[in-house]
Amino acid sequence: MIDQSDKKILEAQLRECFGRVIYTHKTHSKMADRCAATLTRVKITQIVLSALTASGTVGLVFTNAFTLKIATALISLLTVAISSYMKGFDPGATAQKHRDAAADMWPIRESYLSLLSDLAAGDTDLAQVRERRDDLQEKLAAIYRGAPHTTGAAYVEAQEALQKNEEYTFSDEEIDKFLPADLRRANMSKSNP
Repeated sequence: MIDQSDKKILEAQLRECFGRVIYTHKTHSKMADRCAATLTRVKITQIVLSALTASGTVGLVFTNAFTLKIATALISLLTVAISSYMKGFDPGATAQKHRDAAADMWPIRESYLSLLSDLAAGDTDLAQVRERRDDLQEKLAAIYRGAPHTTGAAYVEAQEALQKNEEYTFSDEEIDKFLPADLRRANMSKSNP
């Protein structure tokens, strides 16, 4: 027989772990988006500066204007500075690491959800639940060790996405659209009055 106070304590811990994994997963997704946006901005800046440098150089073939020489030289130096900066910082690779971390966390998140469902259904003995919880914590710790760091700004974006935009939240009607007719809530409620 399951001790209800032990079950309640275990459920509270699992809910907390589930919530943390959801936030961490979404924060890594937002970090990937931020890094990808940074890469796009830097690449566009590099293209614009390169075009301005090339235009200035072509202009110098046809004129000997001192201001054009100075402007072209400064733009060229700025292009070199940005290229040097990008040599040590690769937002594209960082974005991919965040995507990988989020992808690795997804099955952990779903496993916590399944574990909570099993616990609520009473299908599992508490020792088995604890064993599965410990296994999930070990897997999650390994993911965290290899995951890149996130920022507060990405966490705020994740918080907004989860709380205000209700990402990962679906109405019964939305879910029903994906299910075969026999599994839809509307049809199930008609057959089970």
